[in-house]
Amino acid sequence: MSEIPTIEINKETIIKPENLVYKPPKTLFDTPMHYCPGCGHSTVHKIFMEVVEEMGIENDIIGVAPVGCSVFAYYYMNVDMQEAAHGRACAVATGIKRVLPDKFVFTYQGDGDFAAIGTAESIHAANRGENFLVIFINNAVYGMTSGQMAPTTLYDMVSTTTPYGRDPKIHGHPFKITDLIAQLPGAVYVTRQSVHTTANVRKAKKALRKALEIQKLNLGFQLVEIVSNCPSNWRMTPLESLKFIEEQMLPFYPLGDLKVPEGI
Repeated sequence: MSEIPTIEINKETIIKPENLVYKPPKTLFDTPMHYCPGCGHSTVHKIFMEVVEEMGIENDIIGVAPVGCSVFAYYYMNVDMQEAAHGRACAVATGIKRVLPDKFVFTYQGDGDFAAIGTAESIHAANRGENFLVIFINNAVYGMTSGQMAPTTLYDMVSTTTPYGRDPKIHGHPFKITDLIAQLPGAVYVTRQSVHTTANVRKAKKALRKALEIQKLNLGFQLVEIVSNCPSNWRMTPLESLKFIEEQMLPFYPLGDLKVPEGI
């Protein structure tokens, strides 16, 4: 019998294949993580790049990252990436997909980008049925620029621009853009997931894979919203922010599929 190969982690640690629990996908760059401790971005990066590797499409996918915390996606995702101006990711993705229709195309956007400055591009791309995936991270604040109120900020939620809480009479109502897009005929797969528990991470990963499989069928616009946390700007510990997701975010942004193609 041939000898079982081993994997050398360092000079002190040798792990045999049958004992290897997890190995990072090759679609992730081996680079130090710079996101704040407890941030959900890192988990979404990981599971999406796992999906890309498992589907074997790493050479056939193009991502678009606009301004915001999402702008750093190309530091970590080892696939072709294109930066876009703030709010213009869906417009750039539309151009890429129309020029290269055989490629998988996705955008990676935050709530301030997708649901505020980019609202027009987001809604009209969905309504036209552009065949690409939007990964929409909803953490209810502008994360990169110190936690200002975003369209998705909850009622009474404190931010740097709503120090006494969001008042709908002054600031308007929280914007459920995912629910709105689900009503558009060009949007074929619309779902809301989270990554705040292990079970939900698995569900989010399945949703991301389903979106890419639907894209392969050329059916139309796909949107996967991820309800996430921002411990730094929420002024919470990572554990406190996960509790806030469960008790405050999810009652207002309930998880689950909003729209799925028939027969899929």
